[in-house]
Amino acid sequence: MKSITWLSPTDPPDRFPPTERALDDPAGLLAAGGDLSTERLLAAYQRGIFPWYSAGQPVLWWSPDPRAVLMPEEFKLSRSLAKTLRNRGFSLTIDRDFQGVIDGCAAPRARSPGTWLLPEMRAAYLELHRQGHAHSFETWLDDALVGGLYGIRLGKVFFGESMFSAERDASKAAVARLVEYCRDQGVVVIDCQLPSRHLQSLGSRLISRTQFQGLLREHIAMAAELVQYPRPNV
Repeated sequence: MKSITWLSPTDPPDRFPPTERALDDPAGLLAAGGDLSTERLLAAYQRGIFPWYSAGQPVLWWSPDPRAVLMPEEFKLSRSLAKTLRNRGFSLTIDRDFQGVIDGCAAPRARSPGTWLLPEMRAAYLELHRQGHAHSFETWLDDALVGGLYGIRLGKVFFGESMFSAERDASKAAVARLVEYCRDQGVVVIDCQLPSRHLQSLGSRLISRTQFQGLLREHIAMAAELVQYPRPNV
């Protein structure tokens, strides 16, 4: 019978169990506890594991099967989105306002008044950004931040974390900019974690956990010191 592994903040950052031990119910739950140090987060993402939990819970670590991914060459640019990018007046940037994007993602929404982006999660990703591992893709309209997404780049993999939209198609425009960045930078996989109709409309699909981790082994250097990639001047 499967059971989750409990982590202590004093455990080595890479002390995660094999992902095949993740529970079937709730699907993908692998471990609990530990902390959100940069070292532990990077060790988790290298292994296809990410944190996701709510207020009052310990840190919960997940590795779902199947996994939603978007291959940049499979991105679907619909006619309506192409028209929006041409005519809507959006301005698209990278790393111009990481804090604004993460705050937009953390804001309560009509169908979900709470947030999983707790203060300690926000602080952890801001530190990842400060160290050059996390990046934001912003959509602006008349100098106002109206959409965006953020995530982590390791090697040739971008791990998408969250997105928000305050104007129609603003988050899709940010995804389009991410895809352009990935094609330019040689990033071959965008991790979407879990399926959604929004991402499926842009070309995301499901692959098995085994396939996903094979891609990670191929495209991320499993080294103690990860390469940091310079931020584009956008």
